[in-house]
Amino acid sequence: MSDNPFLRASDLPYQLPDYRRITDEHYAPAFDAGMAEQRAEVEAIVTNPGPATFDNTVAALERSGRILDRVSTVFYSRASAHTNAVIEALQAEIAPKLAAHRDAIALDPRLFARLRDLHGRRDELGLDPEAHRLLEKLVDEAVRDGAELDEAGKSRLRELNARISTLSTAFGSHLLADTNASAVAVDDPARLDGLSSGAVSAAAGAAAARGQDGYLLTLVLPTGQPALASLTDRTLREQLFRASVERGARGGDHDTRAILSELVALRAERAQLLGFRDHASYVAADSTAGSVDAVRGLLADLVPPAVANAQAEAAELQSAAGDEPLEPWDWSFHAERVRKERFAVDTAALRPYLELDRVLHDGVFHAAGALYGLRFVERDDLVMYHDDVRVWEVFDDSGPLGLYGLDAYARDSKRGGAWMNALVSQSRLLGQRPVVMNTLNIAKPADGEPTLMTFDEVTTLFHEFGHALHGLLSDVTHPRFSGTSVPRDFVEFPSQVNEMWSVWPEVLAGYARHHETGEPMPAELVEKLVAGRAYGEGFATTEYLAAAVLDQAWHTLTDDVPTADEVQDFEAEALADAGIALATVPPRYRSTYFNHVFAGGYSAGYYSYIWSEVLDADTVEWFTENGGLRRENGEAFRRALLSRGGAVEPMEAYRAFRGRDPEIAPLLARRGL
Repeated sequence: MSDNPFLRASDLPYQLPDYRRITDEHYAPAFDAGMAEQRAEVEAIVTNPGPATFDNTVAALERSGRILDRVSTVFYSRASAHTNAVIEALQAEIAPKLAAHRDAIALDPRLFARLRDLHGRRDELGLDPEAHRLLEKLVDEAVRDGAELDEAGKSRLRELNARISTLSTAFGSHLLADTNASAVAVDDPARLDGLSSGAVSAAAGAAAARGQDGYLLTLVLPTGQPALASLTDRTLREQLFRASVERGARGGDHDTRAILSELVALRAERAQLLGFRDHASYVAADSTAGSVDAVRGLLADLVPPAVANAQAEAAELQSAAGDEPLEPWDWSFHAERVRKERFAVDTAALRPYLELDRVLHDGVFHAAGALYGLRFVERDDLVMYHDDVRVWEVFDDSGPLGLYGLDAYARDSKRGGAWMNALVSQSRLLGQRPVVMNTLNIAKPADGEPTLMTFDEVTTLFHEFGHALHGLLSDVTHPRFSGTSVPRDFVEFPSQVNEMWSVWPEVLAGYARHHETGEPMPAELVEKLVAGRAYGEGFATTEYLAAAVLDQAWHTLTDDVPTADEVQDFEAEALADAGIALATVPPRYRSTYFNHVFAGGYSAGYYSYIWSEVLDADTVEWFTENGGLRRENGEAFRRALLSRGGAVEPMEAYRAFRGRDPEIAPLLARRGL
């Protein structure tokens, strides 16, 4: 036990976890030790015979649980990005234990009494604004977590939290397994006509990685699969589409319908136990939206114009399809050809100009340097959990800032999608500097081949790096407020803003260069790429809103939750009731593979992307009006928003930056609504 690397802070730079020493066998005992340590630390707080002070109660609570924090961050990053049977088994085992551990702290009446006592005297304690906000948050969270329930209520809450945690873990595991099992095998290379040589090579590599002959079209998390835009074989397009939308609903061991049905029912019960009408109301109360009505209002305003745009696009694509009735597996294929004809943009032709390393160094890193003065030095000496993961040390004008890691390639052991997570969170109280990760799912090319990206993948990289900046540029005292520790419907704001630099002329000119010749992307192609980005907004907005509608429909239920057999009927009815049931535009995520809301922490919060986009579009307008890629602009954004994390109320931070409340007009213009 004494040689367990989680029991003490790593002596590597920035306390980077020592992956050279970490084995799967270290996780379980470290979780046990971490929970025991934090229980003892909390017990010392609540049994302190002296009067409660900020330092001996609030700060002590913030300092507690270091072992548990270290093992949790490493374990859950592995569980998402590079899992195996041992990790999946432990994940299922540890989920209810962690839920019980959190409840033991949250529901301890002695701790709540000390916090409430301090809260009653908060104006007499001489607290700085961040400390004052922390005390306010801790009391609010305690009430939301059930601290004021009677013992019977607390007992039931503990049961609910344990089961909800178990089910969320199971949903993610089932979905990963079914996504891997749903990959489409192709024997005849002629059926891959339309795919680029790089995509064909990646499909061959995916098959080889599983010990199979031929080619394998693996699935990404959303409904739409990238290959659907290129494959000329309509039968194969349909096969690939159906493999995507049937995930989690095929019966068998990996079916997710019973899990999500029980999850919805238990979340509703928990919300009502805590005094809320439904789970969505529970979530909204701790968001910038503030209420379910506000969320519904935004969605209701956006759905009709989005659907009208999508229907107009469908009519155009039907003309392009000729006598064939337009089906959902045809949309991307024909949209790509309309885009090519109208804007002369062949997205496949863009790929030679979008090589990963150049996009990263001359695009993403360049923009961060121009805006925030950041420099990136790759650290080949630092070992991570997989050979594909790369690490950079980050500097600003003041010196070393932290570490940035990138895990770019898809693999069977990684869940779909793209995300950011912090392995070490910045905190002055703990003396920690940030170590943040971006994880993507780009198809890995064959050995010796360059990594050529789609423009959507480029946008995703800029987006996720916006989250990374939120973590890297954090400058707070208390770990609870570090980086992306903000309301769910605010967390996407900095990441969406960072997408703007992917098409900023100076940035695009730097990274969009042919991987063989170094020649810049032709000016006319750049112009058409930028002009063509607005094409298809009807589809994009509608598929997103449909998923957001589903999320709200599931989580505004109070009783009579559909059974597993009724899941798809409920989904169809919810979409129809919202006026967004378009056969050719399925939701970005169907319920059975909606990882965001059933396993990924976005339950009743998937609307956050469009809510944050209101702020994002308004901010992009500010940057544009003020000269764009200028250090002064970056410093203003960093000072008012990126550095503050959750230490200030989000909308106060926004108003401090923008000088007013956000306006929706820039979003409507962007989306063509």
